[in-house]
Amino acid sequence: MTSGSGPTYLDYLATTPCLPEVVQAMLPWFTERFWNPQSAHAAGNDALDAIEQARQHVAAMVNAPPRDLFFTSGATESNNWVLKGIASMPTRRGPHIVTSSIEHFSILHPCKPLERQGFEVTYLPVDRDGLIDPSAVRKAIRRDTALVTLTHASNEIGAIEPAAEIGAICREAGVPFHLDASNTAGTIPLDVQAFHADLLTISPHLYYGPKGVG
Repeated sequence: MTSGSGPTYLDYLATTPCLPEVVQAMLPWFTERFWNPQSAHAAGNDALDAIEQARQHVAAMVNAPPRDLFFTSGATESNNWVLKGIASMPTRRGPHIVTSSIEHFSILHPCKPLERQGFEVTYLPVDRDGLIDPSAVRKAIRRDTALVTLTHASNEIGAIEPAAEIGAICREAGVPFHLDASNTAGTIPLDVQAFHADLLTISPHLYYGPKGVG
């Protein structure tokens, strides 16, 4: 779509521009303070301290302990971590995963090779409003369910799922619950405790942050 002054970008669920204050905060780390946080000297320690401060800020944003927060290259890598990590755990409950039919490709695509490896994946349907029925989640969970992984909000239609109710069902059943909150971070409050979420994915480039981190 275009306007009189030029193109109008309407695809903010795909990506957003960095806010000017974000660019200004990051700029010194590209030009003046470009140090390697793994270097064993004062400059490296300064960079490492900055990463740990960022970790604390993000952890506070989602009400999680900083030690439980990991930075990745983005939501796709994070979602892949979840599925492949749970699948490779020798202590997992069994070869069954519950997800939905409207998940992002970063969830749906990794499920396919897992199915070829012998996993069974239950794809829950959604109603006319794009919502998952929590009772359907309860019915889908089995003794061998290793993971329930669902989006918090659809990147296509914006339907916000009842995460807290679904998370409570998973917690009661003793099944790990992963919530992909890439499309709600920075828009509505996130709280892993209130959602009963064991794992949570966010993606800063979807809420005016930089690309290449998740």
